[in-house]
Amino acid sequence: MPIPEFVAALRSHVGTDLLWMPGVTGVVIDDDGRLLLGQRADSGQWAVISGILEPGEDPAVGLAREVLEETGVSVRVDALTGVTVTPVVEYPNGDRSQYLDLCFLCRPVSPAAAAAAHVADDESLAVAWFAPDDLPADLAASTSERLGHALGYLADPTAGPFFVR
Repeated sequence: MPIPEFVAALRSHVGTDLLWMPGVTGVVIDDDGRLLLGQRADSGQWAVISGILEPGEDPAVGLAREVLEETGVSVRVDALTGVTVTPVVEYPNGDRSQYLDLCFLCRPVSPAAAAAAHVADDESLAVAWFAPDDLPADLAASTSERLGHALGYLADPTAGPFFVR
């Protein structure tokens, strides 16, 4: 997974010091209630689709871009369902980052868009739709939390978004 140019430019100044980054996550649900997950190339775990925003990029636009780039699925971003801060992440090269994550509920723009799901970049080993009660056992911990927020929002939209420390 290549480092975005703007992050590489920042790293040239700060080295491996902690970077605070804006992240976005999409809980994508199709018309049958299935969830779109990607099996991450870096960890092998299944996770909701996520990424970082480019400088000045609107979060919903950036998320739709990330979902399309990673899975080939065009989505409509419907609602903000969670705002969280990740633990500090240390990468194999020593870089450290922490993310303010904005989690959104999304829907494919059409059944044909949902059917287009495939591995579309080098960030995923596999991409698939799963019923909420039949998720893979090797699910990333952050995905469980984000799914809880999004599914809680679906159950009661007046209760969200969820803000968690």
